[in-house]
Amino acid sequence: MALSAHMPELGALELLLSVARLGSVGRAAAEHGITQPAASGRIRNMERLLGFTLLERGARGSRLTPAGTLVVDWARQVLSAATELDAGIAALRAEHMGRLRVAASMTVAEYLMPGWLVSARLIRPDFTVSLRTGNSTHVAELVRDGEVDLGFVEGPQAPTGLHSRVVARDRLVVVVAPGHPWTRRRHPVGAAEVAATPLIEREPGSGTRYVLHDVLRPYGPVAEPLIELSSTTAIKAAAAAGAGPAVVSSLAVADELRAGSLVEVPVTDADLGRGLRAVWTPGRRLGPPVRDFLATVARTGQAAQVSGAVG
Repeated sequence: MALSAHMPELGALELLLSVARLGSVGRAAAEHGITQPAASGRIRNMERLLGFTLLERGARGSRLTPAGTLVVDWARQVLSAATELDAGIAALRAEHMGRLRVAASMTVAEYLMPGWLVSARLIRPDFTVSLRTGNSTHVAELVRDGEVDLGFVEGPQAPTGLHSRVVARDRLVVVVAPGHPWTRRRHPVGAAEVAATPLIEREPGSGTRYVLHDVLRPYGPVAEPLIELSSTTAIKAAAAAGAGPAVVSSLAVADELRAGSLVEVPVTDADLGRGLRAVWTPGRRLGPPVRDFLATVARTGQAAQVSGAVG
């Protein structure tokens, strides 16, 4: 059966549902990451396509016309069916290809992913994983855009619009070069002093930076970074050279702490522990490659109760 020429595209229907829920074209535009004029244009184009008005626009926002209310009710059914179709096709493709597309934050990619991949290949020799790396914000974008099947990010909570489960735990540590004044302190450094001190930090969008600022914010204004670097290796090198204190994952500095090229500085008042999360798009049934890989993560001892995340 051929669809009518008056059938709106799915994206326009999703936008209309957001307007109905939020009561504002502007708020719906922000939720969809587009400008208000662009959102208004899409709604007007849909009204021209359908041949009737969907919204009554006023100073206090937008509300549905009677016809618009009917279209919204029908659109929910259409989008629900489309979501199920998309999830089913994705699961079939993943199962058929035996390939899992993964994106991981730098900490996970450098210090945890290699072991996970080795374990996965031991269990399923034909298993193939394609890996992309970036900071946590970029990984979340790749998952939302459907460019990868599964992401691993750092942070105290799930990225907006994604489902998640904690699959490993880590803690951030303050490190300095041997001989730094903080190494001669009789008492631990307080969180307020760390917040007020310019640090060698990761770039904006990094999960490590987000967690650090989230933890330190209650202790006063967080100082501007001394240096911003996009590589943990570069941060460690700068700290070891005496540029200043740095905050990095404990996973990243185990060798340097053992060798003595960096010294950990205890911090009072602040809990620098964090969860490392697997993230995926909502409304999607996790196919066999995703479930198998998450089960592998659980078996390596890096996760707890991962089976509950994929049931």
